[in-house]
Amino acid sequence: MNVRTLCLAMLAQTEMTGYEIRKEATEGRYSYFVDASYGSIYPALARLEEDGLVVFREEISPGKPARKVYSITGKGRAALIEALKEPPAPDIFRSAFLLIGMCRDHIDRDTMARAIDIRQKQLAEEIERLKRLKAEGDHAGTHWIIDYGLCCLGNSLSHLQTHADALIETGPDAAGRDSIAAE
Repeated sequence: MNVRTLCLAMLAQTEMTGYEIRKEATEGRYSYFVDASYGSIYPALARLEEDGLVVFREEISPGKPARKVYSITGKGRAALIEALKEPPAPDIFRSAFLLIGMCRDHIDRDTMARAIDIRQKQLAEEIERLKRLKAEGDHAGTHWIIDYGLCCLGNSLSHLQTHADALIETGPDAAGRDSIAAE
């Protein structure tokens, strides 16, 4: 999956401006699928337009710059369908919190407890965000993936709530030393 496919997927749902695509890809409903930066979206849209997969029209509003509103073409829909038929790559999960946990033997108990508390709050906030997203729409596929995300996040939060003490107790202060870095 790449930024081009992500843009086509969004435009298959509705026409959008480049700004709307960027906002959805970085902060909105589509931010969970592909790492799409500001610097990758506009070049992808330009290539899609060059390849005839999307078209745009300019909307002019008095006192404002013209906006390009993109829509998918029939050729773009066909390209999206072909891209979606490709086997998905493995999901990539990266977590600064898990790195902190992995390096627990280098930090004190309070630092680890604070990191756990912050992560629990982050997970709870993301769960609430997904619940709001689900309430805003009625698309069955979107509801299914939100439920999937809620399940993953809920399991992560539950694991932290029930197993945080075990991680806190594994550190250097549990063995009577301040940290490996201080040795």
